[in-house]
Amino acid sequence: MLRTPKFESTQLVKTKNFILIGAMGAGKSTVGRRLAKRLRIQFYDSDKIMEERTGVNIPTVFEYEGESGFRAREEKIISDLCQLEDIVLATGGGAILSKNTRKKLSAAGTVFYLKASVGTLLNRTKNDANRPLLKTNNRRQVVSALLKKREPLYQEAANYIITTDRRTTNWTVNQIIKYVEQI
Repeated sequence: MLRTPKFESTQLVKTKNFILIGAMGAGKSTVGRRLAKRLRIQFYDSDKIMEERTGVNIPTVFEYEGESGFRAREEKIISDLCQLEDIVLATGGGAILSKNTRKKLSAAGTVFYLKASVGTLLNRTKNDANRPLLKTNNRRQVVSALLKKREPLYQEAANYIITTDRRTTNWTVNQIIKYVEQI
């Protein structure tokens, strides 16, 4: 479902950047790559950029620097990426925890919150070993707690919310394209 937020229309479009936020497993990277290809613009994934800059994977950054070190790096990377124009940016699931990052994302472009239920997120991440926060025996409890904490922040930062449960990547991209065609 595509929804128009409670923002005034003058706040909706700042640049031609399309920013995807949401929980891990919501489809940000997959949708982002396909959207960028359709729009013929560059795609950036903040987690991939972190791996390129550090030379190690996300779990290793978490292991050596903890979540606070990871979040500090993430904030810097997103700040750098927000300086670009005509891009699609997929952020990490917790990027919105920083008020500064939320402000930068909102100023840099139109923010789409890809929303998914706990069940969908668990299903989509069940075979992914690259999720440090999910290295636990009770993944459902962790995902539920993360969503409870982050949901208000996703909604605050979003210009549009698209529910991705039981939806294909193409369907989600098409919903964003419908918005793009209105610009």
